[in-house]
Amino acid sequence: MAPERTGRSARWVSTFGTWDVLVIVVLALVVVGASVLVEGFATARFWGFLLLDIVPIALIALPMTLIVITGEIDLSVASTLGLASAVLGQLWVAGLPLALAVPLVVLLGALLGAVNGLFIAGFGLPSLAVTIGTLALYRGLAYVVLGDRAVADFPIGWTGNSIEALPGTTVPWVVLPLAVLAIGFGVLLHATPIGRGLYAMGNNDQAATFAGVAVARTKFWLYVVTGAVAALAGVFWTMRYASARADNGAGLELSVVAAVLLGGVSIFGGRGTLVGVLAGVLLLMTLRNALQLADVPADTLTVVTGTLLIISVVGPNAAGMLRARMRRRRPSAPPVASAEGA
Repeated sequence: MAPERTGRSARWVSTFGTWDVLVIVVLALVVVGASVLVEGFATARFWGFLLLDIVPIALIALPMTLIVITGEIDLSVASTLGLASAVLGQLWVAGLPLALAVPLVVLLGALLGAVNGLFIAGFGLPSLAVTIGTLALYRGLAYVVLGDRAVADFPIGWTGNSIEALPGTTVPWVVLPLAVLAIGFGVLLHATPIGRGLYAMGNNDQAATFAGVAVARTKFWLYVVTGAVAALAGVFWTMRYASARADNGAGLELSVVAAVLLGGVSIFGGRGTLVGVLAGVLLLMTLRNALQLADVPADTLTVVTGTLLIISVVGPNAAGMLRARMRRRRPSAPPVASAEGA
């Protein structure tokens, strides 16, 4: 009977003990608990604002997931967002139409990402060191471009459309293109040879190279895409708040990295799913906004983010160790008696 119970436990852990499922369960518990305990949490208005808060973090988390799976990281994304916002504001002040300025800003983000990719993939430098450097560099350039000024006279058609809800709902329409991008990144990661190559790179760069994966070229383009997406998030940030500032998105990289790791992506690379990351984004932002609605101080919110970041690093490894232990305890099939032994 004991071996049977052990086998059932092992199957239960294998099915429901994955980190992705645990994050989704915790998210459901947070939603239920906050709906009961926090006044105003269960309103459609709150969820509309929550989705607007989620958009830039989820947007940047999509390419960040791919980068972390390869064993690298990009800490310059928030500074890229800020520089894109500052340049967008300056271009508007100079008289350039937004229909032309926005594509130029996204192109700028791609160039900023290419700088990261050149140093990391081309010269083989550590991504942590490079992107800490460009984090400071890009933020400094944002202040060079715009200084302490704020550009706030954008057309109402742009600013209003950025927060407009779908007809008859409080769901912002920007969730739709975000969902399309999420599906695209999910298919790329989980259903194409490129995605399998990313996991292989995260497990062992050299083995991936021997298997025919263009490691350096793939990493370079990942950083280019991440820069472009971060700049696109900067455009949304600027239009949502109707303000281009050099300090827009300051500190956002912490929330993005926390969400990616909380979603089960290994900081060492080679493991993680996009579904888990999106669940991590939802959990992080739902918890933060619920605490904010409950008048929890801003310093405490930072503590919560840091705590979740630590849990996100330790938790998936602990869950993996538990699954491995349960697999070892799973009873093996009894040997078949031979005719001679019978």
